[in-house]
Amino acid sequence: MKSSKTDKLFEKAEAFRQKSRYSESLELFNQALKAYTSSRNFSKVMECQLSTGDVCRMIGDFDRAEKSYTAAIKTAMKIHDAPSLADAQIGIGLSLRARGEWEKALKMISSAMDFYQSTGDKHGIAFSLWATAGSLRIRGDIVKAIDTFKQALKVFRSLKQEPAIGYCLCGLGGTSRIAGHFKDSLKYYNQANTLFAGMKDTFGTAYSYCGIGNACRMLGDYKKALSYFRRASSLYHKIGDRVSYAYTLWSMGTTYKMLGDYQNASGYFTLSQNLFKQTKDPRGLIYCTLGFGEIALLEGRKKLAEKYFRDSVNKAKKYGFKVERCHAEMLSSCLSGKTTTACYHKLGLKLNFQTLPFNLP
Repeated sequence: MKSSKTDKLFEKAEAFRQKSRYSESLELFNQALKAYTSSRNFSKVMECQLSTGDVCRMIGDFDRAEKSYTAAIKTAMKIHDAPSLADAQIGIGLSLRARGEWEKALKMISSAMDFYQSTGDKHGIAFSLWATAGSLRIRGDIVKAIDTFKQALKVFRSLKQEPAIGYCLCGLGGTSRIAGHFKDSLKYYNQANTLFAGMKDTFGTAYSYCGIGNACRMLGDYKKALSYFRRASSLYHKIGDRVSYAYTLWSMGTTYKMLGDYQNASGYFTLSQNLFKQTKDPRGLIYCTLGFGEIALLEGRKKLAEKYFRDSVNKAKKYGFKVERCHAEMLSSCLSGKTTTACYHKLGLKLNFQTLPFNLP
């Protein structure tokens, strides 16, 4: 395949990626990668590897994403391209984070951040801050995560990077919700939604819809929440993003649980659990287990609820998820009739659960 023809193939793959048409994008990146490899155009080989990693990450194939980023690191070392090596390290960090390996993720991201700081790469620094903030959120350092998202947002605003500004706003929306600041969460997600809708960014729009739905859910507007979740899930299903779709399904299950519709709630938790198993997301699986446990408790099956809660506490301890451990311990405590929420206050979260059912953020 001639170079100009391969370049057009690569450009088309990038255009598909921007439009969230991930499966078509992957197919073309794969074709371009083969052509660039046979013509020994290593800088373009590396671009394909990085882009393939990004697309695989978006659809929840984190093992393949990590392989692609690792291949990009080897190629970058071969052609002495230090900036691309740092980009690939961030990609690996984000893939590890999605599988609950936040400690390894933070090390990878920190290594890339050191490079960006040494070269004064403002975009790289902001991207590292955003990636760090998300990893801190997974670990459960919510107050620090909010502060780090704000730092990233400030830099991206100075660079006028609209998509990145939108993702920072979504990050702030999610961490504010976990912190118990539900009105702030709604504000951030609404700002992100306006931005993404204006850019016709399908993934970003879906992300913000889900966030708005969750903020509405926490504010007790369940009907509005379900309406936004349906919009989000329709877009996620269309673009093939299993990760975000799984969390949206869990949110729908939780909303139905709050409405007392346990059959629908269990159905959505099961769908969500199946996707979390596919994407190897231990954190998502903990949320599903907690959902099943709470439904069992609400239906009077205390022994089964206890089994679910105990399993959740053990898993949260194993992965070092501070917030999920609080949820699991809080639900376990309510089995004895006295709900304890001190754990949340230690983490600086304004969450106060008193009676079943519990509207977990």
